[in-house]
Amino acid sequence: MTPATTPSPTSTAPTGHQVWARARGFLIVVLVLVIAGISFAAVRSGGNHGQLDPRSTDPKGSRAVAELLKARGISVTVATTLDEATGATGPDTTLLVAGPNLLTPTQQHRLTEATSASAGRTLLIAPGVRAVSRLAPGVRAEPHRAVSALAPACDLPTARRAGTADMGGIRYTTRNTTAIACYPSDGHPSLVVLPDGQDGDTVVLGSPDFLHNERLDQQGNASLALQLLGSRPHLVWYLPSLADPSATADDGASGDRDGEQAREDTGSESNFLDLIPSGWLWGTLQLFLAAVLAAVWRARRLGPLVTERLPVAIRASESTEGRALLYRKANARDRAAEAFRSASRARIASLIGVPARDAHTSVVLLPAVSARIPDPDHDFSTLLFGPAPATDAALVLLADQLDALEREVRTS
Repeated sequence: MTPATTPSPTSTAPTGHQVWARARGFLIVVLVLVIAGISFAAVRSGGNHGQLDPRSTDPKGSRAVAELLKARGISVTVATTLDEATGATGPDTTLLVAGPNLLTPTQQHRLTEATSASAGRTLLIAPGVRAVSRLAPGVRAEPHRAVSALAPACDLPTARRAGTADMGGIRYTTRNTTAIACYPSDGHPSLVVLPDGQDGDTVVLGSPDFLHNERLDQQGNASLALQLLGSRPHLVWYLPSLADPSATADDGASGDRDGEQAREDTGSESNFLDLIPSGWLWGTLQLFLAAVLAAVWRARRLGPLVTERLPVAIRASESTEGRALLYRKANARDRAAEAFRSASRARIASLIGVPARDAHTSVVLLPAVSARIPDPDHDFSTLLFGPAPATDAALVLLADQLDALEREVRTS
């Protein structure tokens, strides 16, 4: 058999127009999603902040309690650097530290020195093992428990007036005999008040949940929050940030070790998702839903084949070309190759006298073909019953070789 000439790979490669026609729908959808995401972020960028932020109206924000405090004449100031927080401390000020685990050891020591001499109130929200040991000496953190409605179970007037509140989280123990421990969970309190001997105190809270907008109207959360945060005329709401210049003040080997420990505290005691603004989470969810809808829109609707009479007669060449284009669009080289081989086997069988029922049986057809064309160089088994071609060029070559084999059988 004369070997067929291998066609140029460019003969089966999609043209630029075909690539654009296939991809333009997807690109348009992506462009619309990008524009919508940018517009949505621009609209909401001015009003959204992180968790436990007194400016945030998100479910995990704390704007509700901040507004209630302002209505009662309490000034609320947001501090994002350590210098701002320590500079505002004083006997008439409550300092709330929203993320003590984000502070480096040097920052924690500076904060402790400033608050211990201020005679004001300091609230520490869920400090971890190392953070609580530096910010509230003598207090030890216990394993975390789920937040739930807990009774005060203590003599602290603030807690008794508030009653049941959503507390829990990290629990604490202390050997300080002057400390007041409230809201126990499994035997360990989640609220500890440490008087400083002047007129100030340090309040250690195991969870910030009772300060969130979504929980403020439940249990005695609002009463507890207003009493703890409104005991002084000024409230400084300190939101530690990793961008604070004072966070890079740790120098030397000891500073590096302490910084590593602080990062371990942050990673082990804070959920990574808690550090991501809620707007990004909602944006990711919207993109996921849009991708699912786009996939459903573009998915093929599979169903049973329905035969119907064609309204007009179509030339065989047009039908063949149309079916070939469908095979090519679906990358169905295996089905196209099987169609070529099946048709060739049927025609060759009729030429060499093999019954039609045995035309697709290799043990019957191959010996008959070999007897008709006694050439040891021919690999009839691979040609007539071989695997599917791996490329479009190989499929075209297979069609040429099958055509050449038929001509040789017909003329032999």
